[in-house]
Amino acid sequence: AKTGGGSHLSARERLLDAASELFYREGVHTVGIDRVIAQAGVAKASLYNTFGSKDELIRAYLVEWHERWKRRIVQRIAKDDGNPREQLLGVFDALHDSFTEPEFRGCAFVNACAESAPGAAAEEAADVGRAWVRSIFTELGKAAGASAPEHLAAQLVLLYDGATVAARMDRDPAAAAVARGIAAALVDAAIAA
Repeated sequence: AKTGGGSHLSARERLLDAASELFYREGVHTVGIDRVIAQAGVAKASLYNTFGSKDELIRAYLVEWHERWKRRIVQRIAKDDGNPREQLLGVFDALHDSFTEPEFRGCAFVNACAESAPGAAAEEAADVGRAWVRSIFTELGKAAGASAPEHLAAQLVLLYDGATVAARMDRDPAAAAVARGIAAALVDAAIAA
């Protein structure tokens, strides 16, 4: 999200916009609170009155990031309504779209957790987001007729994660297409079984 700084946004929205942009681009602990506050154009007290701490701002940033990502996936798989196999593969199409964006910096959860201590707000928010990814793969696997949808979901999550890391580390958006091809083989094998 880009910071508008406009007065039509609440202090909470301006802080989240600024945090989202800065944290995703540079890191949740690399970016200090003073930079977030300056970019948001709010008083320091606004941050603490709204979020209580930087850790809670990090949590809110990750929750918002997950909600945007979830909407993106849901919108993408809705294009293949009624075809669970194509919906499963559509998740990888959503990854591809993300990987080709100039501001792509990898998974916000992975990035934030790499900077944070175990049990921190980042890890707690990531757990929720990752559970959702597993659940969407499981639900769609069941709908597609996979013999062991939880097992298929576990395989697809590894593929999803691997593609995301490859796209970031190798700066290769084609990782999504490669992952999609492997996912198609896994899905077809799970349905045939």
